[in-house]
Order: sequence, then C-alpha cells, then structure tokens
Amino acid sequence: MALTDQSTKIRSGEELDASLIDPYLKAHIPGLVGSPEISQFPGGASNLTYLIQYPDQEFVLRRPPFGQKAKSAHDMGREYRILNQLNVGFPYCPKAYVHCTDESLIGSEFYVMERVNGIILRSDLPPELNFDAQQTEALCKNFIDTLVELHQVDYTACGLADLGRPEGYVKRQIGGWGERYEKALTPDAPSWETVRAWLKEKMPADHPVSSIVHNDYRFDNVILDPINPMKIIGVLDWELTTIGDPLMDLGNTLAYWIEASDPAPVQLMRRQPSHAPGMLTRRQFVDYYAERSGIEIDNFDFYYTYGLFRLAGIVQQIYYRFFHGQTQDKRFAQFIQMNKLLEQMSLQVIDKSSL
Repeated sequence: MALTDQSTKIRSGEELDASLIDPYLKAHIPGLVGSPEISQFPGGASNLTYLIQYPDQEFVLRRPPFGQKAKSAHDMGREYRILNQLNVGFPYCPKAYVHCTDESLIGSEFYVMERVNGIILRSDLPPELNFDAQQTEALCKNFIDTLVELHQVDYTACGLADLGRPEGYVKRQIGGWGERYEKALTPDAPSWETVRAWLKEKMPADHPVSSIVHNDYRFDNVILDPINPMKIIGVLDWELTTIGDPLMDLGNTLAYWIEASDPAPVQLMRRQPSHAPGMLTRRQFVDYYAERSGIEIDNFDFYYTYGLFRLAGIVQQIYYRFFHGQTQDKRFAQFIQMNKLLEQMSLQVIDKSSL
C-alpha cells in the first residue's frame, strides 16, 4: 500500500473536462507539455480537490462544491491569496500558481497549486509506519507545535492584516454560527438551544493577541514527509482562514480530537488517529499548547464546546445540501446523526463544567 496520499476515480457528477482545463493551464503556467490526466482526492467534504497529472508535472485543482453554498464561503481568490502571502512567514503553504475567475470554464472559480507529495493520516496510523507510543507522542507534539507556530506568525508582515477583524471575534463567531445553523436547518436536525444559550452566557473577551486562525487544523489537513514521517511539510485547506482569537482556533481543532477513552458512538465519528497509543488527550493537548504558546487557558470548556457547535454547523450545512438533493455523495447521509451526537457531547461538557 502506498503511504503517500492517492487520488481515485472522480465521483459521479463532479467531473472536470480536461479539454477545457488543459489549454487554460498551458496559457498560464509556462512549460506544460502533453495531455493531463485528472483524478480526484476522495477526502474532504467541502471544496473539491483534483489531481492534474502532466507527464512531467503534477498540480492540485480546488473548486467549490456543487449546490447551495453558504454566503462568503468557498472564496477561491481569498484562499489563493492566503497561500501565496502566508508562505512568507509560514513555509508549510503549497505554492499557488493561478486563480481562474471565469466561471464559464468549469462552472465555478478555481485555483491551481503545486502538489506536495507526502503522507496524509486518516482514521488510523498506517501499520507501515510502525510507530511506537513514543514516536506517536512526538508526532502529536509536532502537530501542536505547528499550530503554535501558525498562531505566532506576524500576519501584518505577510500582508494579511486585512484578512479579518480581531476585535469582537468571539462574539461574532458565536452569533454567526448560530445564524448559519438556523439557515441550514432541516426538519430532522436538533435545536442546540441549550448549548447556544450557554455559549452566549459564558462568552469570554477576545484574547489580547490576535493571530492567523486556520479554522480547520487537523491531521488530515497536514502532510508528512514520506522520508521522515515525523516531520510536517505542508498544511492544507485554507478556505476558512481569518484573523482572530487563537484559542477559538484551538477549540476548532479539539472538536475533531477524539481520544481513546471516548465512548464507542463518538469513536465512529473519528477521522484522524487521535486515539492511537501515545497521542495526547484533549486535556494534555491544551496543556501542551499552553506551555508552548505561553498562553494561559483557564476556560477550556468554553472553547471546546464552541468547537463542537461550530463543527455541527459545518456538518449541518453539508447535510442540508444532501437533504435537498444538491449533492449525491452518499457519505453525507449520516451527517445528521453526527450533528445529534455533537449536541449530546456538548451537553455533557456543559453538565460537568465549572464555568
């Protein structure tokens, strides 16, 4: 089995026409020869990601999903800009080559970036890595260190100070995700009323030092060096990136972090090997982040609960497209169950919280 991330056959209804893509790329990227082969990366539930293979070069194309999309989401130009400017201070961003604004070409805007060949971890650690618990712990800490490094980037020096408004960020996120959730409601969706009221009541002030917020930092969005799998060589999926509170970003990441002691229904939701022997627990994750960043965190429950609600909002937006027949991707049929489970997880955190 190949350890590096592999593309597969394109899903039905999400095809790209190589006869349209090829001349456009050759007009904008010097030196391309031959005809491209196009396949699709199977992961991800938001923007669609394709592999464009020429005889001597490989590229990755990103485009928005089909169907109804949340306002301001899937901004290809914004993601293209982030990749090229953030790279000045954070060298894990793939190089972006071209942003196409002509929607008539493939039905939407898109951009093309370099392919960073490496290992992307999914639900479990590949047995070929043969990591022991000590190596897994070191990898976990490298993963957290990279997040801390991102949060310490001088975004003004990268020319990205206008990417977001850090003042009032926490309040806007709580209110904004509440509104987005309501717009994506389906008849079978939970209300989240108790959790939303608690988040508004317990809302802290913005952290005094703002940072780049990735908003989707998890193991399947980082690329490991195939020669040295302990080393992170790339970070992907910058579509949700903004300027804001780094602890809110930590909460986003923790929402995906399912540890070994979590119950079986929660384990079914896991999409990264955060349960593996040697991986830190959520509490250890927070403590290590605090140590490395120098940020004191005394209201972990709020940020974790926010992350769970925000994740439910994303899940519900995707399920909304499936519910209304805007996508045929069968993976999304079970997203309503994930939403309900996330609400129960949040209520359990609130019930035990000292806030």
